[in-house]
Amino acid sequence: MFAMLTFNTKIAFLGIIALLIFAKVGLILLKTKIPVEDLKEMNLRLRTWWIMVATFSTSLVLGRWGSLTFIALISFLALKEYLSLISTRPIDRQILFLAYLSIPIQFFWIALKQYQMFIVFIPLFAILVLSISMVMIGEPHGFLHTVGSVTWGLLITVFGLGHLGFLIVLPASVNPNGGAVGLLMYLIFLAQFSDVMQYIVGKSFGQHQVIQRVSKGKTWEGLIGGLATTLILSVLLAPGFTPMNHWEGFFAGLLIGFSGFFGDVTISALKRDLGVKDAGTLLPGHGGILDRVDSLILSAPLFFNFVYWLHF
Repeated sequence: MFAMLTFNTKIAFLGIIALLIFAKVGLILLKTKIPVEDLKEMNLRLRTWWIMVATFSTSLVLGRWGSLTFIALISFLALKEYLSLISTRPIDRQILFLAYLSIPIQFFWIALKQYQMFIVFIPLFAILVLSISMVMIGEPHGFLHTVGSVTWGLLITVFGLGHLGFLIVLPASVNPNGGAVGLLMYLIFLAQFSDVMQYIVGKSFGQHQVIQRVSKGKTWEGLIGGLATTLILSVLLAPGFTPMNHWEGFFAGLLIGFSGFFGDVTISALKRDLGVKDAGTLLPGHGGILDRVDSLILSAPLFFNFVYWLHF
């Protein structure tokens, strides 16, 4: 069950646990200097991080099928959150059922390592199956809204996040230091680290907003600070967890940092349009699944294709 984890990835997990412990100690030491409400939110966020790390670690320990099942579950929960946000009608139930049905089919292609089918399935499924099904229902009113909004949801939750699963099934022999999960850990850690650092730097030094009407909390200071620290880590960690060298790691860090930011603000724009603060409540202190994986909806497919083009 531990075959997927190399020495480097095991050490990485210990490092992540050490970071969480360090963060808890820091909150204890600074509790008199942090406003009560902020301290409460930070502790809540930290507890949720422990749960997320434990769940993710368990899925990897269970092997390839456990990991793919976990990522498929994340895609399902993200799609469910998204569909609960947009307006649907009783007549749309057949379309929503088909949308959920696309998840096991998409991950079936991943399990078979059929990237050609994986890359075309969601677009063709949305155009052919969803559109034809909507036509056969016989209700043209709301056709564009239903098919368009469900298709967009499938693209960001099933197609985008599905690339995380494909990282798992890439040949481990090409990545001897990181193994089957090295690339996945590298991407997820850097995307989440960039998100956290943008938040911390933005809270501490942010004064100039990037896109005020979309996300008031996103500042140029936070973006630059998060990107700079992410670049340092991406360069340092690349040889130990991926088949990339330091220079390739630098460009991978740029890609992850920028695409993670734009994935984040894309979901922020969606929430602003729908008039909600968070996409859900499943992750206390963080919001919903979509709020946590928003930095991966663009970075996962871009990073996968970047690495695949270079080394596979």
